Amino acid sequence: MENKQDTKEDDEFSESLLQTLEQQTYWDVSPMVKYQGFWYVKRFFRRELTAHKHFKAKDSDVILSTLHKAGTTWLKALAFSITNRGTIYRDIDQNPLLTCNPHKLVPFAFEENNTNQFDKPTDPRIFATHVPFKVLADSIRESACKIIYVCRNPLDMFVSARHFLTANKLEKDHTGQLGLDESFDMVCEGTQPYGPFWEHMTGYWNAHLENPRKVLFLKYEDMKEDIVFNVKKIADFLGCPFSSEEEERGMVEEISKMCSFLSLKNVDNNGYSFRGLFKNSTFFRKGEVGDWSNYLTPAMAERMKKLMEIKFQGSPSLTFKI
Repeated sequence: MENKQDTKEDDEFSESLLQTLEQQTYWDVSPMVKYQGFWYVKRFFRRELTAHKHFKAKDSDVILSTLHKAGTTWLKALAFSITNRGTIYRDIDQNPLLTCNPHKLVPFAFEENNTNQFDKPTDPRIFATHVPFKVLADSIRESACKIIYVCRNPLDMFVSARHFLTANKLEKDHTGQLGLDESFDMVCEGTQPYGPFWEHMTGYWNAHLENPRKVLFLKYEDMKEDIVFNVKKIADFLGCPFSSEEEERGMVEEISKMCSFLSLKNVDNNGYSFRGLFKNSTFFRKGEVGDWSNYLTPAMAERMKKLMEIKFQGSPSLTFKI
């Protein structure tokens, strides 16, 4: 954890750095800054920098990474349930997921005031992040900790983010929000939190190819299609595979059901997460694959399809149904 001197030095450094960075306003009027080729929401940037500098990963840590609205909440619930199943499923009525939003159980790496995982006496600790692979804290990339990455169709991410940020207005003065077409233009230009999305995805994809024992690369759509298979895949990757006895008892199916959209949707539904910034209810809208087609035009879809063909050239696994 940081001391007061470290905090003062970090604040001075980040404030000085901000003066040199390209800045832009996102469609929801949130100020953003560009750092090492990626965009960050300005209000979170200082803490992201601090995490990069001070976060000390343990070899037993689990890092969950996603872009905004790519299945973060779902992945948190799954990872928490899989790694803690030996205790939380002894008495199903005591499962924390029955009363807590997954964001309270698995903090982001920059949540320096959250000691739930930072000071956890037992392993593994689980943290989440949205930052690109190359910007992860050195200790994460260089240690033996495990990273699970989930990507999602950019069209569905865009629609989901639009609903989420419209419902959770980060800025007090939110007049001047851009319309759908202009907002879509920004995403296609790569101007979005932690974007460009194609650089974010290919960064983790290449890291997975280089070291598949360290980085597990999953697709949201595949998880929706066969969650039982992917729950076992995650457990195998984390070195805690389900025993034949657990499978016979239906443990894999139980975790899949407990972490499903319908199960999580009404948990702590009236509460807030992240210091009151986001309504818990807004983390669960639909969770469907292909919902973008209800909001975006065929021309928008064709534009995204052509963009992905160019940006994902050479990475055939990074394809999405459009």
